[in-house]
Amino acid sequence: MKDYILLLPIIFIFHDMEEIIGFEWFFKKNPDLFDRFPKVMKAYRGFTTAGMALAVYEEFIPFFGLSLIAYYFPCSILNAIWLGIFISFTAHLFVHIGHTLYIRKYVPSFITSIICLPINIAIVFKCASLMTFTAASISCIFAAFLFMIVNLRIAHCLMHYFNKKTSGKEKA
Repeated sequence: MKDYILLLPIIFIFHDMEEIIGFEWFFKKNPDLFDRFPKVMKAYRGFTTAGMALAVYEEFIPFFGLSLIAYYFPCSILNAIWLGIFISFTAHLFVHIGHTLYIRKYVPSFITSIICLPINIAIVFKCASLMTFTAASISCIFAAFLFMIVNLRIAHCLMHYFNKKTSGKEKA
């Protein structure tokens, strides 16, 4: 598994650069999306590139930190936690593809999701084939997956807080 561990932060940054670079432009070019999809787009009101970069950085910390720890101190529990986080990132790619199909427009993150998805799936299967699954490892995979869902919510809250503070406007 050691051969794959450091791919998580590399693939994550490759993917998220498309988001950081493209989303502010995308929202300015498609303001109608806020009226067409108010529930989905509520999360992106007041969006800024700087806020998005901060959210990506916050998400990157566990990806990079755990990858380094698992790389230098390999053990079955760290490998299981890493796999759970990698699976959550892979699921995240499916969500981006779903967004593009749902709104029927290119959404920044779609291209790198299409590129990364087959690679990620291959890595998940390869790493899973190298692991011995126990109740503890399965619990760690599940816990890491849940942690990343919570962490994504924290990243979004951080982005909104930053955007609100730097814009000088209170969110309605």
